[in-house]
Amino acid sequence: MTTPDAGALAALVDRLAIDDLVTAYADALDHRAWDRFAQCFTADATVDYTSSGGPAGPLTEVLPWLEEMLALFSMSQHLVTNRMVQVTGDEASGRAYFFNPMRLRAHGDGAEALFYVGGYYDDRFVRTGDGWRIAARLESMAWTGGDVPKGLA
Repeated sequence: MTTPDAGALAALVDRLAIDDLVTAYADALDHRAWDRFAQCFTADATVDYTSSGGPAGPLTEVLPWLEEMLALFSMSQHLVTNRMVQVTGDEASGRAYFFNPMRLRAHGDGAEALFYVGGYYDDRFVRTGDGWRIAARLESMAWTGGDVPKGLA
């Protein structure tokens, strides 16, 4: 058995750190932990949620919309899978699939309904003094299912 060289080990460490970052993003969303969510991004990060009816622009301008939209749901699970990452020095690019089951809040009749969305995140990551961060994220919603909220179908 051969021992991996230092470069291969460093690449694995970077990929695992980026994997942890993508997981932290999803966890912060599902717990509505907006301070932790913002820490997943660089200070000048841009985010594009236009495929799901949201805005595109600096995170500081997109975050209020995201908070408002997720308030419609009593529960969400942002499952991020099939992560493909290419690291080049202190920058990286990646694509990941997402599947998000979410429960719409009860309305007048007290009933809650499930809504599903799937798609892709295309990301640009940068290494900062605090570790890897998302510098740009493009969400591409590919499909929806279940009780789709008005305006998203």
